Amino acid sequence: MSKIIILTAPSGSGKTTIANHLLQNFDNLKFSVSATTREKRDYEINGVHYHFMNIKQFKDNIEAGNFLEYQEVYPNQFYGTLLSEVKAAWDDHKVILFDIDVKGSLNIERDMYDVLSIYIKAPSIEVLRQRLLDRGTETNESLEKRIQKATEELEYSKYFDYVITNDQLERACRIIKFIVQDFMK
Repeated sequence: MSKIIILTAPSGSGKTTIANHLLQNFDNLKFSVSATTREKRDYEINGVHYHFMNIKQFKDNIEAGNFLEYQEVYPNQFYGTLLSEVKAAWDDHKVILFDIDVKGSLNIERDMYDVLSIYIKAPSIEVLRQRLLDRGTETNESLEKRIQKATEELEYSKYFDYVITNDQLERACRIIKFIVQDFMK
């Protein structure tokens, strides 16, 4: 069976940066582009950063059985992994790399795939808050929702194979690269 690597973390913990680092260092990794109903940011490209859908399209895909996993992360804001993304990676004999929500991660592991799961956390909630503010993409309301969600998600970290604190990005990348290298042997 093909392998899956999952990076999960609260927003602002550095999982996308670490995922990009892994993709640059491993030719046999393929990134799984998630589907979402959230609004597209100015710099994002449909099909590259996310598959952007409206709520009806997303729910139609749920009914059609087109998702490996999905979650309503915030009210009326869905995220999920399309089965077509997984199939395309495995057809190319690639290990698929997920950058997804904590609960979505746990849903994949229940399906008994050959999975490496890594939970990435910021050194503290205060550091996480500052990272989110520095991104400049959050309103006060969305910032507070993300901080509340991050606090809840910390409770799930014990269910992952590894928990890495991203207090120094270069060191976190090096550690995770080593873990991934060992898993892919």
